[in-house]
Amino acid sequence: MNLPIGLRAKVVILSLFLLCLPWLGYEYVWEMEKYLRYGQEKTLEGTTQALATALHERPKLFDNQASFLNQVEKGRDLYAYPLAGAIQLDGKLGDWDLYQHRTLNYSNEHVLYQRSEIEPVDISFNHMVGKYGGYLYGFFNVTDQNLIFRSRKSLRIDRNDHLVMATQSPDGQFRRYIIANTQSGWLSAFELPADPSQSMPVTPESRIQGQWLKTDQGYNIEFRLPLEMVGSKLGFAIHNVNDETTRQLVNIIGTSATDSVASLGTVLVPSPEIESIIKGMSHNSSRIWVVDNHGRVLAKSGDIRSSSNTWADDLDVNQSDTLWQHVKQQYILPLYYKILTRPPQDFIDSLQDSTELTGSHIEKALSGKQGSTWRLTPDNKAVVLAAASPIWIDDKVMGVVIAEETTHGIRSLRNRALEKLFNVILTIMSMGTLALFIFASSISSRIRRLRDQAELAIDSQGRVKQQIIASKNRDEIGDLSRSFSNIVSRLGQYTHYLENMSSRLSHELRTPVAVVRSSLEHLGLQQLDEQSQKYVNRAQEGVSRLHLILNNLSEATRLEASLTQAESCHFSLKKVISGCMQGYQITYPDQVFTVHIEDKTMYCDGVPEYIAQLMDKLINNAIEFSQPASAITVTLNQYQKQALLKVSNIGPLLPKDMNSQIFESMVSIRPQGINGKPHLGLGLYIARLVTDFHHGTIKAINIIDNGVEGVEICLSLPLSDEK
Repeated sequence: MNLPIGLRAKVVILSLFLLCLPWLGYEYVWEMEKYLRYGQEKTLEGTTQALATALHERPKLFDNQASFLNQVEKGRDLYAYPLAGAIQLDGKLGDWDLYQHRTLNYSNEHVLYQRSEIEPVDISFNHMVGKYGGYLYGFFNVTDQNLIFRSRKSLRIDRNDHLVMATQSPDGQFRRYIIANTQSGWLSAFELPADPSQSMPVTPESRIQGQWLKTDQGYNIEFRLPLEMVGSKLGFAIHNVNDETTRQLVNIIGTSATDSVASLGTVLVPSPEIESIIKGMSHNSSRIWVVDNHGRVLAKSGDIRSSSNTWADDLDVNQSDTLWQHVKQQYILPLYYKILTRPPQDFIDSLQDSTELTGSHIEKALSGKQGSTWRLTPDNKAVVLAAASPIWIDDKVMGVVIAEETTHGIRSLRNRALEKLFNVILTIMSMGTLALFIFASSISSRIRRLRDQAELAIDSQGRVKQQIIASKNRDEIGDLSRSFSNIVSRLGQYTHYLENMSSRLSHELRTPVAVVRSSLEHLGLQQLDEQSQKYVNRAQEGVSRLHLILNNLSEATRLEASLTQAESCHFSLKKVISGCMQGYQITYPDQVFTVHIEDKTMYCDGVPEYIAQLMDKLINNAIEFSQPASAITVTLNQYQKQALLKVSNIGPLLPKDMNSQIFESMVSIRPQGINGKPHLGLGLYIARLVTDFHHGTIKAINIIDNGVEGVEICLSLPLSDEK
């Protein structure tokens, strides 16, 4: 499709290829970001390796941990979660609401003793332990429909519902403790004999503190004890008694058996020693974890959500408050960040309170190699890089150091690089497009001036009216202008010759034609034989035809000359057309005319005699081409400020592309010898000259109506106000 697009528009469209520059710059910065991420990954791996080096071959840091176990069993091996603050020991468990997702449930699967297998297990509990300020906190939310307190009169403390706690103390001794209350209130804690077969004598233990609170479903036990009482082994067991009379033990549910050190589970308490080491070596933008070989967190330092973005901070230095900065912040940057993404101020950190970590990087580190991985946060707002390095003790991996960072710094650096790049490219594109637009405007304006001169130099009939002014510019458009000027000059000379040729030819031929005619007339007066007279008659006929041709040429020439000197007058077009048609009906009695003249006064400014001459040519042309016994239709009506004159006849159609050419000089589509008269194609040419003199338009169209074919000459003349 050939769209009408100007030169300036095309140059602007072509300048859109400059948009490839931002795309190339964008791709380049993306590649740079990939290398920066690779560098960040290697740097973070170096950080973890340095921290792991500080923990190598230090078994004392892991003595009290579960790292030496082959496997960790959930529910049996406990984890003392770091608590945000001290727990109020009131038995109501309200302070534990923040940690409900850490709570473990113990029921049928954790039965340690059942008196009768046919009896249902009607006891269960929720349990958790945590660490804060040198104390081990814990609670038991027990579901038990038959709470049996210890009798005040009994010396036995185990013939009732009670809690047994067993641990291997830091000094390596196996110690057992029992909590058995006579009523709701402050805990009554005692130390049991180390021999599990003995329940007496008991010693009160005041270091175990807390509350026993009866509830609708059973009871709550909330307690704390110093960490110095707890070693790496720990187990809890709830002993259930349902009959206050017999006080027989029904069942035991617990984290592990409490009758020996071997049957105890482990407890992992985050190491303050390891935490102090990683705090001294961590930096602002990283979060450091140390986990054992089971993935349980031993220590943590830092927070990737609250870490300061040092890269972006460095980039914000020396940002002055200027007009450019204001425009950039208000208008340009919002446009850029339709494509770019800002690092979020906040995002969801799913590992914030994790006590166990997993991942391919940790698995790789546990196998003895450094590892790293990238992950998206759950809300897809941030990308987190995690690197891990193994901690070696006696050629065995005992733990892993993990460092995590977000890519906010790299994204900020990338955004700033793209901002500067886009600013430069936008400036270059704007200046380049403006320069190209000005250059294209200059070229197009010169071409338009040349076009306008060319259109004004030659009129619609092909006559040269004025010359083209040659350009002095020494370029291709200047050469084209000079070529056009030369062509129009030579064409003007040639058309001037053609315009005067008819008058010269008419003038030069009249004398020899007169001589031939006079000679033939004298020869005709003499007595000639029949054969000679025949040739004389044919010669006279040829001279007559030649004389008619010369008269036609003279008529057109005289009309062109007279039109330049004619004086216009105000006349009624309706009267002129009506008078002409009355004369044609008398002149051509065998021709049928159908006349429709609107009953309106239509006045024109011009020469009525020329209008009559125009009608002569149109009617003569219609008669010559109309079919025998067919009517010639003439209509005259007014449309707004125009008089519309139409002359139509039934006959042959105009050839293709001849609708406008038939009004040119010396153009005829008549077959040779029609009516036995010579035709030079000047009739409609004269009609067009008269129409142009009266500032009107004339055209010929083919008409086909119900299978009837013909031609209609349409003439439009401007009307003037009646005087």
